[in-house]
Amino acid sequence: MKAEIITIGDEILIGQIVDTNSQWLGQRLNEIGVSVYQITSIQDDKEHIVKAIEEAETNADIVIMTGGLGPTKDDITKITLVDYFDDELQRNEEIENHIKHLFGRIKYNFTEMDLQQAMLPCKAVILKNHLGTASGMWFERDKKIYVSLPGVPNEMKGLISTSVLPKLRKKFHLPYIIHKTLHTYGLGESRVAERLADFEDNLPGSIKLAYLPSYGRVRLRLTAKGQEEAPLKSNMEEKIAELRLLVKDIFVGDEENTSIERTINELLSNSGQSLSLAESCTGGQISKMITGIPGASNFLKGSLVAYSAAVKTKLLGVEQKLINKHSVVSEEVAVEMALQCRKLFGTDYAISTTGNAGPTADKTDKTVGVVFICIASQSGVYVKEFFFGTPRTKVIERASVKALELLRKEILKNSVNSLSD
Repeated sequence: MKAEIITIGDEILIGQIVDTNSQWLGQRLNEIGVSVYQITSIQDDKEHIVKAIEEAETNADIVIMTGGLGPTKDDITKITLVDYFDDELQRNEEIENHIKHLFGRIKYNFTEMDLQQAMLPCKAVILKNHLGTASGMWFERDKKIYVSLPGVPNEMKGLISTSVLPKLRKKFHLPYIIHKTLHTYGLGESRVAERLADFEDNLPGSIKLAYLPSYGRVRLRLTAKGQEEAPLKSNMEEKIAELRLLVKDIFVGDEENTSIERTINELLSNSGQSLSLAESCTGGQISKMITGIPGASNFLKGSLVAYSAAVKTKLLGVEQKLINKHSVVSEEVAVEMALQCRKLFGTDYAISTTGNAGPTADKTDKTVGVVFICIASQSGVYVKEFFFGTPRTKVIERASVKALELLRKEILKNSVNSLSD
């Protein structure tokens, strides 16, 4: 079963808003066994809408449109659909009362334009929008399903969850689709793929492996699809267990909500240990990643963005003669930053970063893209030099992820050592 998503609205095409609807909708459809064939964004223009629908119905069994259902003249989707399905509008009393109730609840005067939202096509199944005035519309023709939904995200999601998905499940015998995702850090996509070549070659036809790389990490997604749920789940569990063993040295966690920062959160919170940060070239990005996960206050004691040499010396306590001798972008300064940071905040662990994010190397002898990362703990320091290339944003993001990856390794190493003592 295939679906095509059409998003309607000039605001998407000119970049005024980001189309998050299609991403969310694609996930929900996939969960019930409907594959998304294509996603198309078009203008609020009758000719474009008709052309997109005609193309979509040749590709897919289900066409879902979002947007273009407002009460103003630039929203022409409803009128276009009425013409396309040789239909006519009529006033829907239930929807009109619903609109009046919504306006009355917020003590806002509605206009005749607002009540135009109650003018709806006769041939469509009307999907009542409990969160707004624009109703959803469900058309059927030649064994194809056409659904038109408002573009407001929470309204679209409400109609999909309460109306569209239940109707699709009831109408079609849909296959089972199972996704499992493993998160890995520290090894590039090509090297991970090389390691998993035999595993991938021996997967059954019902299971596919996808590589989803980003800076510093590779997500490995297994997708199983079939008509029988029980054997599908059994095969998936078997292959997931096999995959975990193959990537156990770089494996961080399962599923989409796992990240390196969430893993750090769990490790430090569960052990009752603390962390502090001294960031130079990463400019607070590591702090942002850490504090973006609820519960960071359990272990993060403080962070200092020591961007200039003066801050490194006056606030962090790095000696000026050390900077003069080795420059701010050096292993020696990275180590001293981490040690002084750990001392300043009184933490079990401290991270320091210093490097050249670019676009220039400033007053150092190190090229753009060179970063030193140091982890200080009670067991000592671990420092390493990296080259992250260009541009600036890439250097900052890769350095931040790598710093957390190194911290995780040090935490796990120290926990193993403490158990053996």
